[in-house]
Amino acid sequence: MRILGIETSCDETSISILEFNQNQCKILVNLIYSQIAIHQPYGGVVPNLAKREHQKKLVPLFKLALKQTNLLKNKKINSISKNKEKELNEILIKDEILRKKILEFLKKYSKPKIDLITVTKGPGLAPALWSGVNFARAISFYWDIPIIGINHLEGHLFSAFLPKKIEQKEKIDISSDLFPAIGLIISGGHTQILLVNGIGKYRLIGETRDDAAGECFDKTARLLRLDYPGGPAIAKEALKSKKMVKSAIEIKLPRPMINQKNYDFSFSGLKTAVFYLVEHLKKQNISLKEIRPYLANEIQNSINEVLVAKTLRAAKNFKVKNVILGGGVVANEVLLNLFEKEIHEKLPKIGFIVPEKKYTGDNASMIALVAGIKGSKRDNWRNLQADANWQL
Repeated sequence: MRILGIETSCDETSISILEFNQNQCKILVNLIYSQIAIHQPYGGVVPNLAKREHQKKLVPLFKLALKQTNLLKNKKINSISKNKEKELNEILIKDEILRKKILEFLKKYSKPKIDLITVTKGPGLAPALWSGVNFARAISFYWDIPIIGINHLEGHLFSAFLPKKIEQKEKIDISSDLFPAIGLIISGGHTQILLVNGIGKYRLIGETRDDAAGECFDKTARLLRLDYPGGPAIAKEALKSKKMVKSAIEIKLPRPMINQKNYDFSFSGLKTAVFYLVEHLKKQNISLKEIRPYLANEIQNSINEVLVAKTLRAAKNFKVKNVILGGGVVANEVLLNLFEKEIHEKLPKIGFIVPEKKYTGDNASMIALVAGIKGSKRDNWRNLQADANWQL
């Protein structure tokens, strides 16, 4: 089965095509257009700008994906029937940029050999999600290809099982022996701990009560006058402290809720503590630039230590077989090293499963993979809607 994946939940536009047959998976193409440079001046993602960029890039990325997989074929007659054009106009009535690009594309190219369309239905930014959903609905209707809306968080949860290389067929071994497991999803918009009892069997046991971990990285990076996205910027700045003489100023930030026996998180207090510390440094005429590497290192350590402590507490209490990580924050190497160290020392019998770094961020391959693994029930393109708050 050849599956098309579409991902537009935030500020990455992604198109993927993969083949999935009897637990054998091969990624034919995985394309990602990042909007980081566009949102950087604002210090975070602006939803309507994200929507505009998705509308501009979806069709060109789709065309490139088909071209790279030899699935792009010209029509003999460049036209669309009036009835179908009318329906397409209805589907894309709120997506003018996308509407024009899709109509132009569908007039020129014939139906590709794709068996299933998958698209991120939620959660995420509503304007961004709708761009991908309406694009998927339009081509599902026009080419009469089945469609499935996929949960973005479920995609992150199983991103660790994607083939390591493009065009390399691998067996996707997600047997019952993996479960129960603890799943930690950490990104700019989400920080959740799930008890995973099997494919499609999830129980939310902990989540952030305010800011997500990635959001905290972004906000504290802004306080330190570092670039967006904050996670990589803080990690890079923190690395400088390892090569510097120990700071004469003691910097100690809180580890929010680390000793509470539940599995919830709260990172807004950490952001506030950083704000007051930066203000204090200003009053003492201490250069932020000089102290910034030490402060970045402490922010990173604070967030990472809380994530590890809560996750391992859950893993121990629920007697699981594996810990599975997913989401953009997983790209943080210091976090991964801490997880490996703590699991090895405290829970040596538990497995540790993480995605390749290139699959930690938002990507369409993880969306397509979920449908392959689950064999999910098909949606009706007429009824498929984005759901910004869709929970597992």
